[in-house]
Amino acid sequence: MRNILGLDTGGTFTDAAIIDAQDSSIIKTSKSLTTRQDLSIGVGNAMRIALGIEAPSDRLSYVSGTNQKLAVEDIGLVCLSTTLATNSIVENAGSHVALVLIGFEEDALRLGKLGKAIGQNPVIFIDGGHKSDGTVKLPIDTKSLLLAIKSTAPQVSAFAVVSYFATRNPEHEIIARDYIRKHTQMPVSCSHELSASLGGPKRALTAFLNAKLISLLEKLINATRQQMQQIGLSCKLMVVKGDGSLVSADFVIERPVETILSGPAASVSGAAFLANERTAIICDIGGTTTDIAILKNGKVDLSEDGAKVGGWNTMIEAVKIWTSGIGGDSELHIGYDSPASPIKLGPRRALPLSLLGEQFPTCISIMEQQLLAPIALATDARFIIPLMSKNVPSWLARSEAKMAERLIKNGISAIADIADTQVALGALDRLISKGLVQLSCFTPTDAVHVLGSFDIYNKKAANLGAQLFARQKDNKGQLIAESAEALSLICLDQLSFESALKISDAVIAGDNGTENTASSTPAIKEALSERSHQSRFLQHDIRLLSPIIALGASAKTHYPCIAERLNTSLIIPQFAEVAGAIGAAIGSIRQQSSIIITQPKEGVFRVHLISGIKDFQMLDDAIEIAKQEAKILSEKKAAKAGATKSNTTLFENIKRAELGAGKSLFIEAVITAKTTGYTA
Repeated sequence: MRNILGLDTGGTFTDAAIIDAQDSSIIKTSKSLTTRQDLSIGVGNAMRIALGIEAPSDRLSYVSGTNQKLAVEDIGLVCLSTTLATNSIVENAGSHVALVLIGFEEDALRLGKLGKAIGQNPVIFIDGGHKSDGTVKLPIDTKSLLLAIKSTAPQVSAFAVVSYFATRNPEHEIIARDYIRKHTQMPVSCSHELSASLGGPKRALTAFLNAKLISLLEKLINATRQQMQQIGLSCKLMVVKGDGSLVSADFVIERPVETILSGPAASVSGAAFLANERTAIICDIGGTTTDIAILKNGKVDLSEDGAKVGGWNTMIEAVKIWTSGIGGDSELHIGYDSPASPIKLGPRRALPLSLLGEQFPTCISIMEQQLLAPIALATDARFIIPLMSKNVPSWLARSEAKMAERLIKNGISAIADIADTQVALGALDRLISKGLVQLSCFTPTDAVHVLGSFDIYNKKAANLGAQLFARQKDNKGQLIAESAEALSLICLDQLSFESALKISDAVIAGDNGTENTASSTPAIKEALSERSHQSRFLQHDIRLLSPIIALGASAKTHYPCIAERLNTSLIIPQFAEVAGAIGAAIGSIRQQSSIIITQPKEGVFRVHLISGIKDFQMLDDAIEIAKQEAKILSEKKAAKAGATKSNTTLFENIKRAELGAGKSLFIEAVITAKTTGYTA
């Protein structure tokens, strides 16, 4: 294998990097706009530009490195990372999904924020489940299951199945999965396939998010494969997981939730590869999110409790990254409930008005007309871009379907023209959350256009949007800003402040502190604010003791101010804007499986296998069987993930309670097999 093509699909740009497989040198990189309405276009453009098949077709795309055309035959592997799963969770978007809970009481929805995460998605409660020792609690009610799934299927795109103590015995999840596949032919996400840990609500959330992401990741995989075929790339396609390792494209379609933090994990790997630093704070600013990781002795820790994204705790192993909804394309909106600032940023991503002006010049004349109106409206300078095909999804509510039909007919529309009632605005907001339409409004990207520090898009559209937003009124009835420039300064100050605050939160938490310490400490917030540096009598200072490695297309624009606010040095390495694509290209395959051993009664050691429970009289015999099964499962997963060569290491974690006098009580044992693999 001579070369590896790394890809990173983000909310705004799709990046590509071609790496020499022998010495890991960077041969060529490219950047192209992500095309949300058809992901294959942006992916294909990035690949063709990097390979030299095509030159950049617009001034928003670029290429660096050798000018020569690279032979398609020299690409031995394509590796893809993406922030689409992370962005979807942060923005609370994704497909409609039914959650099937077997053996749970309805109050389970109140645990672990599960009910809040489920929202309006249907939940089906079925009798069944197992006890903690793996024996049956109640027989599964397949009759009720069949009726429920048949009536619910037309409203959803996938099912998530969670059974009580499925990690001790997955029998009822498997039965439900087979019923759903047979009678609906729809995708099914089972909790036992995603985690071996206890904690029903957290497993349910993980399975639910997995089901929501199936359609999104399938579209991206199919789009990438389609473009590879057209270009003539016949090599294998791999995808980056949240822990930075690689899996095959087929594997990730079944388990898309494992790509939570895929893009950030690839960026962290890329940053560690590009920057000559052993200890630093890595900050990757994208269009939707900022991802923060702590590099210690050249490595980033894995999250012990599972990936946490957008306030949701999952059971997916991932690099320890703090993700917040602050990006260059974060929606700017009025903070009616915020006394500290008249505006808020994010967590929703919007298409910058400056970029909309490039793609849809009519928006400029619409905003000019809005500016002539004597009274400012909350919908001024806000547009909607339909991402749907010609068919309206059948599972939409009536008001949503009606709005979707109007958008499909009208195309890109000003919100003021398409939604003139609260009902219509509510339907529009839900369509945005479901990823069927995209919002365009004023963002930090527009602010830097207004101030002249960035000029790649349409400055006039950004300036009009700033003027329209500035004349809005805050919660005190005062104008938001006196001018477009003043509004832009407020917007960028908010981005800088919130970013510095999130970095402070991350480093405190990473140093064995509690989450959100900085955000909940008034003195730290005051020290990071501009007000602190304007006081004549009292000076607060915060000093970050490690340098910041900043990544992302807008890192050079935003991070000098953020580093200054934190009194630390800033490193922006060469190729920082495509670090994710580079990180994707240098990854390897890693899989693991765990088998649990319990002691339901004296003299019995129970091994909890996928095929069911198996009892032994001697612990050593139980451990031996668990090792064999864990090794087989881990190596099967590695092979399915695309490994043709692999090596497996076994780990024992035997938990005992010390009773004194040299005696102990066996609690449980966890046998884990970890397999590292490579593609030939």
